[in-house]
Amino acid sequence: MSKRIAVVGTGALGGYVGGWLAHTGHDVTLIDMWPENIEAIRARGLEFDGLTDEERITVKAAKTMHLTEVQSLAKQKPIEIAFVSVKSYDTEWATSLIKPYLAPGGFVVSLQNCLNEEKIAGIMGWGKTLGVVASLISVELYEPGRIRRMVPKGGEQHTVFRVGEVHGIVTPRVQELVDMLSKIDSSKPTTNLWGERWTKLCQNGMANGVAAATGMSGKDRDNHDAIRRFSIRLGGEAVRVGQALGYQLVKLGKMDPERLALASEGHADALVEIEEIMRNRSAANPRAGIQRPSMAQDMRKGRRTEIQLMNGYIAEKGKLVGIPTPTHEKITDVVTRVERGELKPSAELLL
Repeated sequence: MSKRIAVVGTGALGGYVGGWLAHTGHDVTLIDMWPENIEAIRARGLEFDGLTDEERITVKAAKTMHLTEVQSLAKQKPIEIAFVSVKSYDTEWATSLIKPYLAPGGFVVSLQNCLNEEKIAGIMGWGKTLGVVASLISVELYEPGRIRRMVPKGGEQHTVFRVGEVHGIVTPRVQELVDMLSKIDSSKPTTNLWGERWTKLCQNGMANGVAAATGMSGKDRDNHDAIRRFSIRLGGEAVRVGQALGYQLVKLGKMDPERLALASEGHADALVEIEEIMRNRSAANPRAGIQRPSMAQDMRKGRRTEIQLMNGYIAEKGKLVGIPTPTHEKITDVVTRVERGELKPSAELLL
């Protein structure tokens, strides 16, 4: 029998993964705190858009719950796999919310940005905590019940889903999740969850705050000389902090982490290499002109951003290990002030 799956947080990533799992035959319940989102899904299904015809589907197989209806799970079959896919600052309460409804062998999977496994383990215990890193997936909930993917599927070129235990052993439940997610896009087990997590944090740290502070699309950012180099400095600082913390970093898309760090430090040949990768990335993406990372989407919607748990977190860890992170400190301050309405989004803020 299909295992009972819950997705707590049906925004862009949670909705995308949860919807596709339901579409591929799994028993999925989507739980969200935005009433209009749940009502839209109930009324017309969860609508997906992508770069190919096969990605344009409407999912009607998923069950739905408003946050206020979660208590009704007590009268249903227990949840065996719970994906937590909320903003990082909502991790603790979302985990506590679903915990009472888990089966004895059930577990929680962090399907989020940033490093949240420790928060989940503080509630569930380390033995019931797993992580999934969604690398270069770029999805957007642009209207209630409507999600679009802004980049091509990874396929054989890039593994999107990296599934891991916190201790690094590839267990049967890791392989089970890999098999599930491989029906959505390329997926693999990882023995390096923490390194994958920090690498994704480097990627997010380069793009999210910059888009939130400037209002720029990915294409505009990568083609603006000063802003592109600001992003490179963000990436390089994050790489150096991760290395000092002992993480085994992997490629950021096509960018080697050490080459990125060298580019941020002024090495001419590395800078040419990294800038070429960034410009080519935007040129190859037909949706680069409208693609914006999650933090820019939050800014547009008037929602709280994850800046303190993303760039602010990198800066905090930098102080811990003695690695200067002036660019992360700057972007954290600027985005916080834009979020409060003290500043208007503009590229000039980062120059």
